[in-house]
Amino acid sequence: MNYYPLGDNAARQLIDAITVFDEYRRVQQLARKFAGGMYWKRQAGGEYEYLVKTLPDNRQQRIGPRSAETEQAYASFTGGKAETEARLRTLKAAFIDAERTNKALKVGRVPNMVVDVMQALEDAGLGEHFTVVGTHALYAYETAAGVRIVSDALATQDVDLLWDARKRVRFVTDLDRVDASVLKVLQRADKSFIRHTEKVETAINAKGFEVDFLRRQPEGDDPHPFRFSSDEEDLWPIQAARASVLTSAPRFEHAVISATGRMALMRTVAPQTFIEFKLWMAEHALDRPEMKRRRDLRQADIVQELLDTRLLVA
Repeated sequence: MNYYPLGDNAARQLIDAITVFDEYRRVQQLARKFAGGMYWKRQAGGEYEYLVKTLPDNRQQRIGPRSAETEQAYASFTGGKAETEARLRTLKAAFIDAERTNKALKVGRVPNMVVDVMQALEDAGLGEHFTVVGTHALYAYETAAGVRIVSDALATQDVDLLWDARKRVRFVTDLDRVDASVLKVLQRADKSFIRHTEKVETAINAKGFEVDFLRRQPEGDDPHPFRFSSDEEDLWPIQAARASVLTSAPRFEHAVISATGRMALMRTVAPQTFIEFKLWMAEHALDRPEMKRRRDLRQADIVQELLDTRLLVA
């Protein structure tokens, strides 16, 4: 048996937790539209009054003089902001409660460090630039399917993150906004992360857990080599086999749950892409150790079975 269903209590909690997670994330995104504030400002020494919008970075934007139109804009913004913030507070409480129940019912089992790394990237606004590839994608598939894949098909001490070189300009802009290197973002998840002394694409923590950053073969104006930031200690994503295929492949996004109940969004490749990639690795990556090639085949078979039985829908 390659997988088994979750128990009834855990399955019910998984459904409820994912519902809360998805709504909490939706409202968080909505709240960004109401970031900052609005106020009326009167011109010194006169009766002229105009509407000003304050931005999160403390910049101010002049909207226009007081009029029926700007009064409506002010009312819409302040009303929407208050309503969204109230809903977000309620959802945050539900989110915290869901994570506690996840832990109590042992709903999740994703390694805590994987969830912490994904959340650190998400909090920094960098999550969409990286895709989980390789073995850890199975956690997203099993969560979506409501099953547990047998542990020996999952064991690994590193996570592979594929950087999307196609969005390089936007990535650089987003990273500048964070005002930190990618390595420093990882250190928000675990302060012990450092760049590996022998592998510049790898961050490793004090317990030996590794985060490997991959990229496609250079195309067009892709810079090569490429370091994520000007920080000399930052990471250099390395070219990987079939990375171009994975970069352009359809995506699969699903919440995953750690052993301690914490939830985070995992962005990975579509299940069919995962199957094709694992089969290619098993059959054509001739320098890959035989043990890993056997595991590649098994993982491909497991995901194919989940698709065939309609437990996993993608």
